[in-house]
Amino acid sequence: MIVDIKRPVPSDIDIAQAAKMRPIIDVAKQLGLTEDDLDYYGKYKAKVHLDVLDRLADRPNGKYIDVTAITPTPLGEGKTVTTIGVSQGLDYIGKKVMTCIRQPSQGPTFGIKGGAAGGGYAQIVSMEDFNLHLTGDIHAVSAAHNLLAAAIDNRLTKELRWSTNFLARALAPNDEYTPSMRKRLDKLGIQSEKPSDLSAEDKERMFRLDIDPYSIQWRRIVDVSDASLRNIIVGLGTINDGTPRQTGYDISVASEIMAALALCCDLADLRDRMGRIIIGTNKKGEPITAEDLNVAGAMTVLLKEAIMPNLMQTLSGSPAFVHCGPFANIAQGNSSILADRIALKLMGEDGYVVTESGFGADCGMEKFFNIKCRYSGLIPNCVVLVCTVRALKMHGGGPKVVAGKPLDKAYTAENLELLEKGLPNLLQHIENALKFGVPVVVAINRFKDDTDAEIQLIRKRAQETGAEDAVESTVWADGAKGGAALAEAVVKACDKPSNFKFLYPDEMSIKDKMETIAREIYRAGSVSYTPEVEAKIAAFTKMGLSNLPMCMAKTHLSFTHDPAVKGAPRDWNLPITDIRASVGAGFLYPLCGTMRTMPGLPTCPAFTDVDIDLETGRVVGLF
Repeated sequence: MIVDIKRPVPSDIDIAQAAKMRPIIDVAKQLGLTEDDLDYYGKYKAKVHLDVLDRLADRPNGKYIDVTAITPTPLGEGKTVTTIGVSQGLDYIGKKVMTCIRQPSQGPTFGIKGGAAGGGYAQIVSMEDFNLHLTGDIHAVSAAHNLLAAAIDNRLTKELRWSTNFLARALAPNDEYTPSMRKRLDKLGIQSEKPSDLSAEDKERMFRLDIDPYSIQWRRIVDVSDASLRNIIVGLGTINDGTPRQTGYDISVASEIMAALALCCDLADLRDRMGRIIIGTNKKGEPITAEDLNVAGAMTVLLKEAIMPNLMQTLSGSPAFVHCGPFANIAQGNSSILADRIALKLMGEDGYVVTESGFGADCGMEKFFNIKCRYSGLIPNCVVLVCTVRALKMHGGGPKVVAGKPLDKAYTAENLELLEKGLPNLLQHIENALKFGVPVVVAINRFKDDTDAEIQLIRKRAQETGAEDAVESTVWADGAKGGAALAEAVVKACDKPSNFKFLYPDEMSIKDKMETIAREIYRAGSVSYTPEVEAKIAAFTKMGLSNLPMCMAKTHLSFTHDPAVKGAPRDWNLPITDIRASVGAGFLYPLCGTMRTMPGLPTCPAFTDVDIDLETGRVVGLF
């Protein structure tokens, strides 16, 4: 695809709408896919069937690259821009390449962030499709999640109203067990061919879940940033309206189902993960699962299309998978294993797959390695670590940035002293990546006010710390050509051996895993636990969950739990205020300090600029 580079650089949406996209069948054919491998969603996007993996099982994998970043600042680092830019750069220098990134949430799109398809001349197109609905995957996740929420409240109410015998007749009207019921029989150790054979005691155990309403952690979700829904009461009215209890809403991408979808390896694995979801406990403290509620099968049915990766393209016309968007604080913040596995097979041993992990390297990259790679068995070849001069200056103590006001001179004029003070943040991220045994290339997103001396200082200090190289990137302004030098550095890094290793083994205790991450990645000196957390750790250990990896729920704005603390602090205390089990996803997530799972809207949300041109039907104002 030939892209007409204009100056000054137009808005993201103007660039995207001016692009002459390739029909998605042409993109698919370039990959060796046929029409039988696709489900079309219009002319420019399609879902790819999972059985492609079976056909390509014997093909060697391509090179596997994770793009991450320094600790984010309000100035922005351009991680998604760089992810797409690296891919476009690899395509520009003649390499076979595919991009794999997350689906955006409409919450941030219409809230504070705007579009998430990249930016400038490094984008996934079409931008409108990317940011608005795509193929409905997030809606499917919301439907499956809220079906489970409805099942919980329905069961609470029905068990309060009806006898065990009535429940048994209602749940098994034909005196037969459903597949889910048979799994519950096995869980309880009950031998029975049909419900009428059960003793009174076994019937009580089988059909009365006795859910403790105070233990329920499964909240409802919606893909809109709406702070008013964080805490609500359901079930008000008469007994026919449900059982009153306090609960709330999270944003859809914070759902455990989204995390599980991104980590599953096939449909059978997804079905198993849905069944393992723990929604709370009974009044004896025993876990209650989605399988116990007989709803896991229906949840999987709602996700049977969403499990297939979405095929799109970059501005250069190179192929891209856009699939899954788990929350990068509460969940693992990475696109799907399935998309990456299919892409790696499609690329083959001479090709490259570029993926992105959410937020800074202490969040997304750590989870990419310790969670995603653990479940996928995939071995990364290289890390691309994104930074900017101005963001490092902020980590060095630069002045506060106020929206709508011009940047302070500290960010627009050469200031090597301030930059030097901020470099420890970058260097710690480099050190962290190297602990996993993976080569690191630093990408410096260059702005017009950055000086050669500032770029060289970053390069010198990065290489001294162990990075293979530090290369400036101008993909936002120059597209594929602006990523060519970075792409060459990535190719060289991928040719080096990867001695990848996990930070901790499965068998390590829950506390030891948390403390290893806190010490090795965050550089905390100690970790503290509330009595409630201590009790939960003991309970999870008793349940046999201590072998699960840790998905640390922490602010992305700092190495610490405090978003105001910049740079690279040492020897501080990390408070663990809660720990929860996402057994369906396959991890425990400790909460570090205060975390929110439902964002709010700013005073002037991004949706205020979004409208439709009634003459052309085009979206306007979308970033």
